Order: sequence, then C-alpha cells, then structure tokens
Amino acid sequence: MIPDFQTLMLPVLRASKSGEVRISDVVRQLEDDFHLSPEERTQFLKSGQTRFENRVYWAKSYLGQAGLINLTKRHIFVFLIEASRAR
Repeated sequence: MIPDFQTLMLPVLRASKSGEVRISDVVRQLEDDFHLSPEERTQFLKSGQTRFENRVYWAKSYLGQAGLINLTKRHIFVFLIEASRAR
C-alpha cells in the first residue's frame, strides 16, 4: 500500500537531516524503505508522476511551508537546524 503524504513527512524530514538532498534520491530511497512493489512504484497519475512520487513531493511541500526544510535549489532541500533547535 502506498503511504499517504502525512505518513511520509517524517521520513522525508529525516532524509534531509544530514545535508542537502535531491528529492528524486529521497523518492528512490523511500520506495525501498517502504518496500513498495513494482506495481506500486509504477502507478502513474495523469500528470506523469508516480503516485508515490507525488505524495513525497506533497510531504516536502508541507515541510517547507512549516519552516522545517529549506528549498535551496530546484528539487533540492535541506533540514533547517534552527527549526530543530526551536522544538
């Protein structure tokens, strides 16, 4: 089963904790971490994105809006240390 974006928020945040990461690398890593089947990995939306990729992007988007990650470059983000100290 493909997890919802809320379930993916903490794993996405953890993926960025050690430095800048490329979202495509996070998607691939989380596909493995969540043991997605080949069918789940290839469920495409009309937009051309996979369903899982779309949910990871939404998780990243909401983490950015919450001020927990910084979108440093296109498709690259980093965990905000200042945000972790404030919590």
